[in-house]
Amino acid sequence: MNLTDEDVQQAEARLQARLSSEPHATAAHFDQPRHRIVVSLSNGLEFSLPVELAQGLAGAQASDLEEIEISPTGLGLHWPKLDADLYLPALIEGVFGNRRWMARVIGQVGGQATSPAKQAAARANGQRGGRPRKAG
Repeated sequence: MNLTDEDVQQAEARLQARLSSEPHATAAHFDQPRHRIVVSLSNGLEFSLPVELAQGLAGAQASDLEEIEISPTGLGLHWPKLDADLYLPALIEGVFGNRRWMARVIGQVGGQATSPAKQAAARANGQRGGRPRKAG
């Protein structure tokens, strides 16, 4: 596929329209006491996310999280020491990694959840001798 100058100009115009109508990152830093990434947006809002929720950042040392680069468009965040990248529009929508990563994180949180129904089921199971052994 050959791109013409007109194709490039149209793509640049679409990018400029997007940047003027949607928020993009203007600053980002690691808030060590709260263990969160804080991102300032072009519309004046600021949001933060727990490091442990973000693919590529979970389990990283504070010194590796402190250096954050913002892409020229403001739509990407990059941690050079970790070779990790996050896409801002996805973060804003609550997507902190690829599908497999998100399923694992959500599964861990769901598995730790307690509710009256889950507690009652665990008690009933315990009265019957607990979880049956796998036949093997």
